[in-house]
This record gives sequence, C-alpha cells and structure tokens, in this order.
Amino acid sequence: MKEEISWVYKVKRKSNGSVDYKARLVARGFSQSYGLDYEETFSPVAKMTSVQAILSMAASKGWKLWQLDVKNAFLYEDIDREIYIEQPLGFKSKKFPDYVRHLKKAIYGLKQAPPSWFGKIAQYLSFCDYSSSSADASLFIKKDSKVRVLVLLYVDDMIITGNDEQEINRLKDELAIRFEMKNLRS
Repeated sequence: MKEEISWVYKVKRKSNGSVDYKARLVARGFSQSYGLDYEETFSPVAKMTSVQAILSMAASKGWKLWQLDVKNAFLYEDIDREIYIEQPLGFKSKKFPDYVRHLKKAIYGLKQAPPSWFGKIAQYLSFCDYSSSSADASLFIKKDSKVRVLVLLYVDDMIITGNDEQEINRLKDELAIRFEMKNLRS
C-alpha cells in the first residue's frame, strides 16, 4: 500500500516565553483501507473517572503526582504490515523522484499507530511487574503488602502516583532507559 504523507508544523510557546518550532511527518491515515492496511484501530485511553479517582486518591493520601510525556511515542513500535510512503517534500531523491520508501515504524497518522504504541508500553509495564486494571485497561497498578504505585496512560502521556517514591523513581528511570521521556511535572 502506498501511503500519502504530509508535514505538520507547530509553534509551541514555553512557560518562559521562548518559542519552539516543531515539524512532524504524518501519514494521512484516512486513505488507509480496513483489512488491507490495518485491522485494529482501538487503543485504550484513560477514562475520566480514572483520572478523577487517581487525583482524589493522591490528594487524600498526600501522594505526589508525576506527569510524563513519551517523545515520539509512535516511533517505538514496528508496524505489522508492508506500507510504503511517498518521499516527503524536501527529501525527494533527485536520482529517483518517483520511488517510494518502505515504512518500518508506526508514524503519527497511521491507523495502527495508537494500538501498536499501547501494546508496546503495556508490555513494558507488565515486564516491570505492573498489572492492568480490569476497570480501566489504561490504568496499571503495582501492589504488594507495602507498595502501591499507579500509572495512568493517555496516549503518549502518563500520570504516576503512589506511596513509594523509591519505586516511582525506579520506574521513571527504567522508562527513561527504554523511551525518551519528558518530565512535565513532579
């Protein structure tokens, strides 16, 4: 399948007033065909009741909250199909301008990118001894006699809280080894 792509440009203002310019190559997933280019598009997203419950629990127990963002989250997972993309504007080969590129990673805009990323992060959290909640698949819990740590996923962002800062710091360190993370708040 040959996928159409485009560049998306964004201007972000930082809290100190400075400006960041960002560009992202994005697949135009609306041109994908079910059964040919993708099967699954569903990816769990944190329920608002889970967000409220975690914030309430953290406030009532005096737990700190950490908010993390995984940079370029969708690029961490290989895709399960043969997908080819047009050469991006500004990066066309002068020698072979009509060639297409074989896409090896899920990129933003592909219909399979969100479930692929969720599968990757869920697998990693499971490896770190966290279990998915039966009430909300995007809530991961590590619980034993003394430790209780909660991780709530919302696409490529996560909230972490719990009663054991040493375990939370260990998890943050392990996540940072595997994924490029941005600590938004602590």
